[in-house]
Amino acid sequence: MTRKDGWHISDDDYEKQLYGLHVQLVKFQRDLIARGERLAVVMEGRDGAGKDGTIKRIIEHLSPRDTRVVALGKPTDRDRTSWYFQRFAAHLPAGGEFVLFNRSWYNRAGVERVMGFCPDGEYESFLDEAPQFEAMLTRSGIRVVKYYLDISKAEQKERLDARRADPLKQWKISPIDAVAMKKWNAYSEARDAMLSHTSHDSAPWHVVKADSKKRARLNVIRHLLSCVDYKGKDEKLLKVDPAIVFRFTEKALTQDLLAH
Repeated sequence: MTRKDGWHISDDDYEKQLYGLHVQLVKFQRDLIARGERLAVVMEGRDGAGKDGTIKRIIEHLSPRDTRVVALGKPTDRDRTSWYFQRFAAHLPAGGEFVLFNRSWYNRAGVERVMGFCPDGEYESFLDEAPQFEAMLTRSGIRVVKYYLDISKAEQKERLDARRADPLKQWKISPIDAVAMKKWNAYSEARDAMLSHTSHDSAPWHVVKADSKKRARLNVIRHLLSCVDYKGKDEKLLKVDPAIVFRFTEKALTQDLLAH
């Protein structure tokens, strides 16, 4: 039995567990709004790792008025001459809002680094400044939760091939995807540097082993809910599998816990 097979979950079991977690998410958001709290979730990961699908399941039954998904396009000429974090800061949550960044300011540590879209100096400055930026956010009362979805090379190839063959997923295809496999090692190095330099007490990184989409989605939701307090919280439903979601530490690099 392969690791992927060992993580198999039936559709019925998945839907049953997801329903219970959706009820918890609604309770969480109701309490978030009542308290006027602010939550920002950063969702990063390799191409094809399942960021879109995970976010879709999180927000499926939440209030559209108080929930926003931020997926910014290429920076404009004005963006390029502004403070790097400026265009992201404009989308941060106000009181009672829940914002999910589908990719984020960490583009600089990932695709921009690998594709050579930013000079070395800007990249190095980013690694120093990102923790400072996030610490400033948490001091202002914004809770920041960061996830990195990690998948194996074989799983990425399978998903990208399936994406290209699916007429309903053509919007997901980009020129960057075409080189994702060719630059696998460069992305691995960029990921390791990003996690090492920007995981800090104010906003630590949480790695998600995402070869099993269903288990990854369920465990991300459980973990997210376990991070916050709200009325009606059912701890029994929020037990996270530590083999799927875990806080990043340097041992993730030394003990081969990430895909290479």
